[in-house]
Amino acid sequence: MPQNLLRSRRAFLGRLAALGGAGALASLLPLPALGALTRPAQRTPADTVMDLAIRRQTLDIAGAKASGLTINGSIPGPVVELYEGQEAALRVTNHLQEDTSIHWHGILLPFEMDGVPGVGFPGIRPGETFEARFPVRQYGTYWYHSHSGLQEQIGVYGPLIVHPAEPDPFSYQRDYVVMLSDWTFDDPHHILANLKKMSDYYNFHQQTVMDLVEEGARGDFGQALRDRLAWDRMRMMPSDIADVTGHTYTYLMNGLSAAGNWTGLFNPGETVRLRFINGSAMSYFNIRVPGLAMTVVQADGQNVQPVEIDEFQVGVAETLDVLVRPDEEKPYTVMAESMDRSGYVRGTLAPRAGMEAPVPALREPPRRTMVDMGMAHGEATKKAEMEDKSTGGHTDHGMAHGGHRQPMEQGESGGRAMASVGPIIARHGPERHGPGNITVAQVQRDRLAEPGTGLENLPHRVLSYAQLRNVKPMADKRKPSQTIELHLTGNMERYMWSFDGVRFHEVRDTIHFPYGERIRLILVNDTMMEHPIHLHGMFMELENGQGDHLPFKHTVSVKPAERLSLLITADEPGRWAFHCHFLYHMDMGMFRVVEVK
Repeated sequence: MPQNLLRSRRAFLGRLAALGGAGALASLLPLPALGALTRPAQRTPADTVMDLAIRRQTLDIAGAKASGLTINGSIPGPVVELYEGQEAALRVTNHLQEDTSIHWHGILLPFEMDGVPGVGFPGIRPGETFEARFPVRQYGTYWYHSHSGLQEQIGVYGPLIVHPAEPDPFSYQRDYVVMLSDWTFDDPHHILANLKKMSDYYNFHQQTVMDLVEEGARGDFGQALRDRLAWDRMRMMPSDIADVTGHTYTYLMNGLSAAGNWTGLFNPGETVRLRFINGSAMSYFNIRVPGLAMTVVQADGQNVQPVEIDEFQVGVAETLDVLVRPDEEKPYTVMAESMDRSGYVRGTLAPRAGMEAPVPALREPPRRTMVDMGMAHGEATKKAEMEDKSTGGHTDHGMAHGGHRQPMEQGESGGRAMASVGPIIARHGPERHGPGNITVAQVQRDRLAEPGTGLENLPHRVLSYAQLRNVKPMADKRKPSQTIELHLTGNMERYMWSFDGVRFHEVRDTIHFPYGERIRLILVNDTMMEHPIHLHGMFMELENGQGDHLPFKHTVSVKPAERLSLLITADEPGRWAFHCHFLYHMDMGMFRVVEVK
């Protein structure tokens, strides 16, 4: 529901915040929910044995009573802290009346321990305990969540931190988990039913006839009308940014709403590490700390060469670690704005508990463009024609593999001005999609240098994928033995989601990665929205033009009409899930199994 209607529900936590912020909440919430980790110097490497119990409980969320699924009595669950080079034994007990599971997102482990029912193990039945035991072979910031039905939406998720065997290549004095999520007081099955009946059910920024008149008054009315008709044919509109919005979602930071005001303490001059985890079901977030620059040091748990920025967009299931240095003795707002700008959650960095800083107003909602529709339009058409002439009407699908091309300036009618739209790198080939697809991206672009929907023309520095550079050169420099191309597809009218137009229950075969081989995976987004695509069990190396220092990703956000390329060394035998991490998209069919053998 709208933010202004949530005030009564948030009153309870608001009163607690007035009594002392994080200090007052500490007596009611388990310490891990506050996000604080032990300081680096105090960590002693050790094997980790931990028990996690999943139960249905009634608890306070955003000032209201809610029935949710808890892990060890809290939402999110406790911080699981592991140590690189040691052993982990994580025992999950199911106290529900239905099957459950826990997937250790981004963790390298035997596929039988990965936690996906029907892929690597049968699930955890009521009353049973499953132990995931594995050697810890990595470092970094990760998370865990249920892979059973829609349980993740109602509480079965939590942060997972792996402390490195060697010292971090950067220093800091404070260490905080900042876990973002989207909570609904509605039944998630009811939300899914609404989306199946009307895909834009939660979109309250729909365009009107007056919007069309105003667009025409600013330019070419005929072109504005043609644009509107094109959107209608696609069963979309420029305001379709998120399937589920702040109309039903309350956004949380470490389990607290904006009124709860999660607080991380610091002493002026200290460097603070913020481990951002997007543990939401369906929400992208724009993150900034007004008044403080952020230095990106890790992406998806793996170290990258430091990049100083002022804002970044984080897709569902991605993690990003940043360092900030607050020199003044005053509070700073940690602002997490939903990508569609229908809501937000904020926290505070402060020298003392109970302090607050000004909260920025929500910015104007962004709009989709003809570029997102996968069409060359207006000035883009002219540039596309020039590119066609220069390439003989064909663009090598591997263009992005040798090096990232710089974005070009181009204007778009019928939508916002696009300051840095990526170049067209391929034309759509013969239609091979199944019945589950309604559109194709006629032109496919390299969009890695774009910062994300709604962040194109800001006066400050915004992170893009093109800036991520691994701290180490790639270990596997072999040329790929094969290229696999998958298209991200959907039918918004029927709320069907798939790969290559075929939903998971309609697929008989797995995607085969020969064991030990180097694979190039090309993803083409034929839909008009972002998709966070996650491969279990192995890291993907994003071909973003960083030479032999390609960044590792376990989840990659693919923009509308984007074509991107990933390299994978298939060295983890077994069956692995591969899917969109929008929970309802995965449930509706955007899921496959990768088999390495």
